[in-house]
Amino acid sequence: MSVRRLLAATAATVLGGIGLAAPAAAHVTAQSAAVDAYSLTAGRLVGTTAALVALVGVAVGGQALGRSADRVGTGNRRSRAIVALVAGSAGAVVGALNLAVADGGPGTGNGVVGGASALVLGLTGTALGALALARSRRTT
Repeated sequence: MSVRRLLAATAATVLGGIGLAAPAAAHVTAQSAAVDAYSLTAGRLVGTTAALVALVGVAVGGQALGRSADRVGTGNRRSRAIVALVAGSAGAVVGALNLAVADGGPGTGNGVVGGASALVLGLTGTALGALALARSRRTT
């Protein structure tokens, strides 16, 4: 998968997540109090999607950081670091937004667990991407 396609897929996922978060925030009062543990609500979908995007950021950032010590072909590692920065930041922002609009705790169907996971993973992916980008600049 090319970097451009990965960036386009990440942007589409983030925009889709934000698009799903708005109706979920508007209809929070219409949601029933008892939510089944396995039912997929809009909040859970947004939180899970944000966590997956952030996890991609962590994985790509780890690859970029692990391969940035190699001095041959740093251009590919630089683009991986940028992808990690974008995916990690997007996951962290959508996770924080999901936590901001949630009105209950874990188990209420608002995606609190997914949002918190996305926030932590997104910050981790952003840090890995920034470190790999700094190392790729140093080696060029």
